[in-house]
Amino acid sequence: MKYSIVHSVPGRIRVSLHGKIPEDHAVALEEIISSEPFVTRCVAYPKTGTLAIRFCATDKYSLNDSRDAVLGTLSTLQREQIAAWKPTDSLALAPRPRHLFSQLARMTVWHFARRILLPQPIKTVLRLWHAIPFWRAALASLRARRLDVPVLDGAAIAMGFLQGKGSSAGSSMYLLHVGEAMEDYTQRRSESSLARSLMDIPSNARKLEGDVEIEVPIDDLNPGDVIIARLGDSIPVDGKVIDGYAEVNQSSLTGEPLAIPRAAGDSVYAGTAIEEGEIRILVTDDPNTSKVRSIMCMMEQAEALKSASQRRTERMADKLVPWNFLLAGIVALTTRNLTKTAAALMVDYSCALRLSGAIAVMAAQRESAKRGFIVKGSRFFEAIADADVIVFDKTGTLTAAEPSVCCVESYCDESTDEVLRFAACLEEHFPHPVARAVVNKALEEGLEHREKHAEVEYIVAHGIASSINGKRAVIGSEHFIVEDEGVVIPQKLLQKIHRKAAGSSPLLLAIDGQLVGVIYVEDPLKPDVAHVMSELKSLGFKRTVMLTGDNERTASKIAKLAGIDEYRADLLPEDKHAIIQQLQAEGYKVAMIGDGVNDGPALAAAHVSIAMSGGSAVAREAADIALVSDDLNALVDLRKLSRILVTRMKNGYRFTIAFNSLLLVLGIGGIIAPQVSSAAHNGSTIALSAFNARAFLPE
Repeated sequence: MKYSIVHSVPGRIRVSLHGKIPEDHAVALEEIISSEPFVTRCVAYPKTGTLAIRFCATDKYSLNDSRDAVLGTLSTLQREQIAAWKPTDSLALAPRPRHLFSQLARMTVWHFARRILLPQPIKTVLRLWHAIPFWRAALASLRARRLDVPVLDGAAIAMGFLQGKGSSAGSSMYLLHVGEAMEDYTQRRSESSLARSLMDIPSNARKLEGDVEIEVPIDDLNPGDVIIARLGDSIPVDGKVIDGYAEVNQSSLTGEPLAIPRAAGDSVYAGTAIEEGEIRILVTDDPNTSKVRSIMCMMEQAEALKSASQRRTERMADKLVPWNFLLAGIVALTTRNLTKTAAALMVDYSCALRLSGAIAVMAAQRESAKRGFIVKGSRFFEAIADADVIVFDKTGTLTAAEPSVCCVESYCDESTDEVLRFAACLEEHFPHPVARAVVNKALEEGLEHREKHAEVEYIVAHGIASSINGKRAVIGSEHFIVEDEGVVIPQKLLQKIHRKAAGSSPLLLAIDGQLVGVIYVEDPLKPDVAHVMSELKSLGFKRTVMLTGDNERTASKIAKLAGIDEYRADLLPEDKHAIIQQLQAEGYKVAMIGDGVNDGPALAAAHVSIAMSGGSAVAREAADIALVSDDLNALVDLRKLSRILVTRMKNGYRFTIAFNSLLLVLGIGGIIAPQVSSAAHNGSTIALSAFNARAFLPE
């Protein structure tokens, strides 16, 4: 492609393509060039035939190298390649600022051209023709027995014609069209920005290459690849089951709460979660398309997850419309002045209350995704802002997402290597951090752990059971092995195991009712946990609580190091659930953070629940908020952002009521014309929406 450099400074360059660019080519150029890792922004100007490109230095490129790479990309682009470009997803077709400016310019030119150049009879006919869509919308609302904004608009336009002021009605329609265009643009840009920020969140899949299982980014998958998904996993792409059996929760797509069976030949979809079983999936669709659909489903569900304050505001917006009509009727009866009556119809509260609130929530969700957490609806922002007790799971939440095996002891004729091999063979099927630690240790030691067992049974919050060579094999906590499975361990040996643990978590392995070995898993505290607890308390949390199925010694040590007020140890899932309910019965508003399948009941019971990034898909499905990273500082940002959002929405509500009431008073008083109040009303709606779209927290 031929081009010439118009302007160049470090980090920014403007080039001319020598002629106008078709709109579809402009979009293609923006998307193709923006896809380069060193490009931060590319804007095309179709009418002038120029491109403005911002770029930066990267690990591989200096600033000069990035500039040369940008120019190299332009040099190699062919017009045929640009013409053949198709968007990989609908997000690429989101409206650009130039689309809005072009639309507004076209509307303005036609409005004033008709007003100046056409004779009066033709202008009147055209104005009546353009009023028909407004009146049709008003009649549809009236037939549905609704007094809403379309009825207000239709009445205001009709009032202009009744006054014999066609120009007044024409100006009203022009201003309404301008307001609609700007509101539609603001809404669509906000939705696109939110969706794009969610698209940037990395996610992985387990790909099978022969008999080898490797973890790869979803973006690296292609149709025809085979992946594996197990209990607790999220299915990352659309595909078809080619082997295995699983119970799949598809509530994120269908709303159906019960898991459905999926076996060979059945289709599965991205964003659904496996509650039981293991399947191999043939990738059938483009992973990016699958991800976009999952994101769109989440955004559509957000409509049903609005906060109580947002719903109250929207209901109030609807209820205020009849009062507009009542006010207009009173003005008409008392003043006999149609201009003042029209002023009472030209201003409504609904648009600003609805649009600015929705924009604020989408902006908060977009910033949340960038800062490491995904919030599924505005009501969860409000719940986090109001919560006064925060409850944590221990393993994988407060402690490192990658615990490690520090010691293996054998209590049978087998070597410690064999004990570890058996344990890894059982644990490899489950997504819990402790299970990963055992499997990783076996890999480090070079121990192959090909399956020698029968079907594996995962007993939530207890352990794993299977059979090896016809003998029952179990691995899990002391409570599970001794009390539930009835394995007899001499008291002296138990005391020795306790002393050896010294703050670590022992996993006991038993076969055929006999203790075979113990694997000690070290689970260090995450960095900055104590600082995060201090910050959360300063932000208004009255109590911090840790719930764990681990033993008393380990729980006490972790709680003390983390700066947590209180803890409970040796808990089952139903115990965690009961404690959450007890806190709620005491009048507290509870936020719960967890990562495992065993945290599901407690997460579901809390006022607002948060799932860790390394946790199971079942936990993330049950949770209202999902962390993208393991950094607990995201909780501090979440609390701050939620409080700012609640304040921003309250202030927006007050401003809308006050400003639009002022416009009504000025219009009814004859101080400003109805068209001026309409312009001010629409302008304030856009200004408030833009204000609410600002960043919530400093960079």
